[in-house]
This record gives sequence, structure tokens and C-alpha cells, in this order.
Amino acid sequence: MNAAAQIRRTHAAAQRVTKALAYRARSGAVIVAVEAGDLVRTGDILNRLGAGDLKDGYQSHYGRHVAKAYRAARETEPTRCWVRHRTTGRWVHVFVYSPFEIALYIGLATYKQTKHLAQPNLFQAAYTAAA
Repeated sequence: MNAAAQIRRTHAAAQRVTKALAYRARSGAVIVAVEAGDLVRTGDILNRLGAGDLKDGYQSHYGRHVAKAYRAARETEPTRCWVRHRTTGRWVHVFVYSPFEIALYIGLATYKQTKHLAQPNLFQAAYTAAA
């Protein structure tokens, strides 16, 4: 089989995959790391702290505070991946971080809806793990 025929067959097969598989393929190794627990979404952190019942708007604002703290500390963009939205089911881009990323805890402390979840011992544990 020549290369042109193989490319045509590959494109034809790629057009018939499910939406979930297409988005998983776009996220690549990042989604594998998220599922393994090596990377976390901001919503995962809120769930672990018992605040998973916050409104979607509050959760997304928390994520914005975390991204802002990450950009200030690292001067780069956080890693993104595609996931299904928890309530609408739509595919959305979200940032993912190391579970020990200090920006996750700075975001907790700087956002008024999550300020009550910020505990100094969490900051210290994340800081020593990252260092």
C-alpha cells in the first residue's frame, strides 16, 4: 500500500471515532496523568476538601485564581487538557496541576468563596513537597 492510500484510510478512520475518543486523543499523555492522579484539576482539589458542591461559577472562579497564581509564580501557562463538564457534559479545556502545586492553595486563600478552606498546614505540605 502506498503512503497516499494509507493516509486516506487513516483520515477516514479518524472521522468515525467517537467524540470521547477524539478528545482523549487530543489530550494525549496529560489525560493519562490526570487519571493516574499525577496531575489534578481544580475541581478535584475542591472535591477532596469537601467543597465539590460549590456552584459551577464559583468553581471556575477558583480555577481562575489558581491559574493567576501559577502564572505569577512560574511565568508560564499551566498545562491544559480536555474533559467533560461535570453538569453539562460538554467538552471543555481545563488546567491541570501537580497535586503539590502551591498555586492551588494560594487560589484557595485569595478567592473569597474558598478562603475558609485554606489551612496553613496545607500550604506548608505543598511547599515542602514542591521544593
